[in-house]
Amino acid sequence: MKIFYKTSATATGGRDGHTQVDDHSIGFDLVGFQNESGKQGTNPEQLFAMGYAACFDSAMNHVAPTLGLKPTKSSTNVAVGIGQKVDGVFSLDLDITITVADLNEEEARTLIQRAHEVCPYSNAVRGNVEVRLHVNLIQTFDL
Repeated sequence: MKIFYKTSATATGGRDGHTQVDDHSIGFDLVGFQNESGKQGTNPEQLFAMGYAACFDSAMNHVAPTLGLKPTKSSTNVAVGIGQKVDGVFSLDLDITITVADLNEEEARTLIQRAHEVCPYSNAVRGNVEVRLHVNLIQTFDL
């Protein structure tokens, strides 16, 4: 595989610690999703949701022209849940919703499915995490 970009980050203290990109361009104090202390911070699921949403939105913008589609506006929302399976293993649960303007439902569903096939985050979780795809259609006059 030809690598286009690579980055790294370091976390200390787990979910209640700190994470920092190794070039120091961004870092976060972390709190667990069951934050009972009132401590301010970000949790790993929020960071994953932001990265996945940006990556998926880029994948849609990349594949739309190859499908002959020209949405006038789009956005991607990724909802990340974390839970425990009956066997005790922890896992993520994902809902991806695209809001897209000026496509019909069939076009939008084709777009989201193709983006899901090429998005690196989707490929990373495929077969391991349940992902549900949703479409929200709007017309430019709704904006």
